[in-house]
Amino acid sequence: MISRFCLSLITFHLSLLLAGCYHEKSTTPDGWVPTEEQVDSVSFYTTHHYTQNYNFVVTADSLQIIVQQPSEAVSGMLVDTISVYREDPLVVGDIVTLPSDTVDSVWVQVARDQQTIGWVHESDMLTAVAPDNPISRFIDFFSDTHLLIMLAIVVLCVASLVVTRLYRGHANMVHFRDIDSFYPTLLCLLVAATAVFYSTIQLVNPESWRHFYYHPTLNPFTVPLHLGLFIASVWATFIVGIAALYDVVRTLPAGQALLYVLGLAAVCSVCYVVFTVTTLVYLGYPLLLLYAVFALWRWFRFGRARYACGRCGRHLHHKGRCPYCGAENV
Repeated sequence: MISRFCLSLITFHLSLLLAGCYHEKSTTPDGWVPTEEQVDSVSFYTTHHYTQNYNFVVTADSLQIIVQQPSEAVSGMLVDTISVYREDPLVVGDIVTLPSDTVDSVWVQVARDQQTIGWVHESDMLTAVAPDNPISRFIDFFSDTHLLIMLAIVVLCVASLVVTRLYRGHANMVHFRDIDSFYPTLLCLLVAATAVFYSTIQLVNPESWRHFYYHPTLNPFTVPLHLGLFIASVWATFIVGIAALYDVVRTLPAGQALLYVLGLAAVCSVCYVVFTVTTLVYLGYPLLLLYAVFALWRWFRFGRARYACGRCGRHLHHKGRCPYCGAENV
């Protein structure tokens, strides 16, 4: 079963390598010459990843925008301000550059509705808004540094309590007294590898991640290869997670299955936090290799069932009395 699964997984990733190189090229009519305004818009989009008519949502408590033109604010004239608040949708109406502004030369016109329109420095806007789509909001939530540190502390504390309780209670849990299924171990390895991949993209090519943040997709075939592989790993984690849950429910009684799932969730959470943080300081790569060796050794040495009961056919880790039907196996 494992060999067939590994072969399928390798074939799937090879197909991603071949198909991920395809990029759809846009075509333009022959003889089309862009105007200066269109060239500026394309240039701004390339470096800032958004342009006119892009939709944001306010994530700060409030954001103040000025009603008058930006040139009046830069020249020191008195201006009126209005506020937009958390979860208010905003659309970009216009973008201007004022080289004379020493604070931030880029001004963005945003509108909540027809009555609430104004200008704001781009630097002030970007710290108070997020792209108005669920994937970007999800990325924004899990990329927050303070949240990640707090989550690391909470996860380590909870995981320590859960794993200690399971270990002392002689319950089944991943890497220790594991069930006869490779999916839980594979799930932990995928979570760790995906966390390393995620941090690597932010280290090596942050602009591509920034563009993905503004224009997210769940299709791995419409983005550059490295982002496509990352999205594919997320999908693989989701699929393997379902398979692991199915095997846990099928193998263990309800109470033990619940404890096993809690322990598995704790280990996956620790993997996500630890490998995300350590990769940012380049320690995640050797740590991932050591963890993969440990996880595979534990499963092949202690998790894989090598025997089957002669009466009920259930998988056994060792000979002797079957815990399912009571038969003696010698």
